[in-house]
Amino acid sequence: MSSSSPTSLLDVESQPGKPPLLRAEAPGSATSWAAEQRESLRALVAEHGSVLVRGLGLRDAAEVGDVFHRLAPTLMVEREAFAPRQIYAEGVYSSATWPPNQPMCMHHELSYALEVPGLMLFACLTAPTAGGVTGVSDASLVLQALPAQLVERFEREGWLLTRSFNEEIGASVAEAFGTDDRGAVEAYCRANGIDFTWQDDGGLRTRQRRRAVVTHPASGRRCWFNQVAFLNEFTLAPEVREYLIDMYGEDGLPFNTRYGSGEPIGDDVIQLLNKVYEDHTLREPWQPGDLMLVDNIRCAHSREPYEGEREVLVAMADPQNLGSPDATEGVGGR
Repeated sequence: MSSSSPTSLLDVESQPGKPPLLRAEAPGSATSWAAEQRESLRALVAEHGSVLVRGLGLRDAAEVGDVFHRLAPTLMVEREAFAPRQIYAEGVYSSATWPPNQPMCMHHELSYALEVPGLMLFACLTAPTAGGVTGVSDASLVLQALPAQLVERFEREGWLLTRSFNEEIGASVAEAFGTDDRGAVEAYCRANGIDFTWQDDGGLRTRQRRRAVVTHPASGRRCWFNQVAFLNEFTLAPEVREYLIDMYGEDGLPFNTRYGSGEPIGDDVIQLLNKVYEDHTLREPWQPGDLMLVDNIRCAHSREPYEGEREVLVAMADPQNLGSPDATEGVGGR
């Protein structure tokens, strides 16, 4: 592995409202370039939280997988997915399946799990005709912008994620846990601080409490790190929310979030969170062949609505166990 290249660091373009952009001029082999520039790219992510690399000309899933492995030799196998993904190779996935006309609001990948990816890798093979940006937002700046009283409550209580698994919306039990064997699912839940209940129809409901604010393991920054807004019922389009409640009932929504005490979070709070995220969003439209690295703890990311075809591959790396004093309380099942 070569040392950091100062020219790469100097060539980073910073513009207001956009993520740092690094142009890879005449890289030759994208895989070789990624291996040579790995430490430079890591340094850029540590400094800025994210970096968009343009000019690699990534052409297919196999090449993207090779590049991902050069940048992060060990890729994570996703567990507790909230939506299905296509698997291209072990650790290399499609973007989560989500309606193109609906946004995937700002979130930190798997922030409800005990082991979370420290690094997200994205690669664009097909750019949409409109929209579809993967925005990023600095979680330490978001935390500073939130009302102190609200932050204090979430720090004290944490946040609660509830899920009701079915075969129609969101990830199924098998897609989320990698198996539909009840014993294996129950063992995973017990080991990961997840309360679970099997329904009469065979469906599964889970509850897990996690921290809403964490300390970045490298920088020591305090970060607003959760999926409180994204997985809350009030982030859904009103007509979608009404349909799901009619179909499954308020307690049977595919996913929802609450304060750690179990008290519902009001629509006003969710809208405030999404507004603060929007005020701190950096965005740059995808171009085919682009590569993006995101520090998953320092930066939340989103996917905006889009038109046309969109193929963005994803990998998760650098697993981090942030721990949670609340995560193993009240674990059980029936």
